[in-house]
Amino acid sequence: MAVELDPQLMDILACPSDDHAPLRAGTPSDPSADVLTCTSCGRGFPVVDGVPVLLLDEAILPADPPDSGVVGV
Repeated sequence: MAVELDPQLMDILACPSDDHAPLRAGTPSDPSADVLTCTSCGRGFPVVDGVPVLLLDEAILPADPPDSGVVGV
């Protein structure tokens, strides 16, 4: 089932990590997943009974972390 949240809520939700990047519904591999995915770090935050769980301790780490743009680290 796809995440269906109010568009105004989606406009203000952000990743709780230090970069506070916007979130998008679903995952890159499954757009209909009940998860909100950070557009920067790639963490997934579950949506339980229509409520996003935006806790870093509950986040799903990405399988392939996004490229940081730093070479040689």
